[in-house]
Amino acid sequence: MLKPLFRFTHYDLNEQPAGALVEVTLSAVANVRLMTSGNFQRFTEVLDFKYVGGVARKSPIKLAIPHGGHWHLVVDMEGHHGLAESSLKIIMPQRRAS
Repeated sequence: MLKPLFRFTHYDLNEQPAGALVEVTLSAVANVRLMTSGNFQRFTEVLDFKYVGGVARKSPIKLAIPHGGHWHLVVDMEGHHGLAESSLKIIMPQRRAS
């Protein structure tokens, strides 16, 4: 089975609600990819996959969870030099008063 030919940092975000924000702090330019479990599986198998995000040229970067479910975040240096250190925090959506 193929595996990505570049190093990456994987964060398993578990179940997250729609609208939660993932704030990623980086030490260098890197690719930041937020994806579902199925797409993360495809990523690890070097198949086509879909994600939210892309090249992060500034830090921190915030990505919104588009729909509830099990999510993964990958920080990688594919196409970039060096290795970026990363950290993240999840900001839960505000509950509306009814």
